[in-house]
Amino acid sequence: MAFARRTLLAAPALLSGTMAWAQSGRFPARPVRIIVPYSTGGVSDITARLLAENLAPLWGQPVTVENRTGAGGMIGAEITARAAPDGTVLCLAGTAHTISPVLYRAPYDTLRDLTYITTTSQTAQALITAPDFPPNTAQEFVDYVKARPNQTSYATFGALGMELLCHRAGLEMTRVPYRGSTQGHPDLIAGRVNAMLDTVTPTLPHVRAGRMKMLATCGTERDPQTPDLPTVAETILPDFTSTVWGVLMGPANLPPEIVAKIHADVTALLHRPDILERHAGLGTRIWTQSPADTTQLIASEMEKWTETARALGIEPQTPTP
Repeated sequence: MAFARRTLLAAPALLSGTMAWAQSGRFPARPVRIIVPYSTGGVSDITARLLAENLAPLWGQPVTVENRTGAGGMIGAEITARAAPDGTVLCLAGTAHTISPVLYRAPYDTLRDLTYITTTSQTAQALITAPDFPPNTAQEFVDYVKARPNQTSYATFGALGMELLCHRAGLEMTRVPYRGSTQGHPDLIAGRVNAMLDTVTPTLPHVRAGRMKMLATCGTERDPQTPDLPTVAETILPDFTSTVWGVLMGPANLPPEIVAKIHADVTALLHRPDILERHAGLGTRIWTQSPADTTQLIASEMEKWTETARALGIEPQTPTP
């Protein structure tokens, strides 16, 4: 109801924004903001800034990036959902966009109140353990944990990838929450927690230095940075994947012509050789989909994480800003 009231109050702005676009006959008719609902320096932020830098001369309008953090990314998503449907407020979010509304009470409807334009990138996670943790393969990990229910621990940081792995493999482990993945690294290196799922790139230097062990990756195929390491799907769970992806979205009711233009321009830029190379250096691959396929991805991810949370008995909480 609160969101509905805010939407009604915002109706004049929505109407004026749509009329401005219709009267100008071109997009964009005014400056564009790309909201990033996370802090600076992450893949979403880097991608948004690359897009802003290159879209501004293409569109003939300033394109700026605004980091609006908090509530697991829901503050930035709500700002976008409340914006005028003229394409001048966009949001570049990540995997947390479909997890946070499962863990917390969202002030918007993830599917109805936003328009999904394209995915942007994808990065596989990996099963990482402490250096002295006995298992050396994914199968050994499962066997070890099953023989010691609730005697092994894992770091968790808002995502539910490790929870999904435990649920699918029938593992009973102790959750140790952190505010972010890197906050859990010191405890993993010291052996105070036994395992975690994290993306390959930030953990690989620790693995190569012997401070962590990487048992398997969690993509649909082997990670190019670790081609000799099998995936979880190859070894223990044929249908299991856990990836971190980016998604570009706008408010609900974006005109199809605007969606099509943003999709075409963003897709072309992301596949430019220099941007492909930049993302490869981050350990991510460019991954663009149609608006319809992107919307389907969001729906299926929401369903997956809702099912996981329900199986684990996780009830939505009021988010902390």
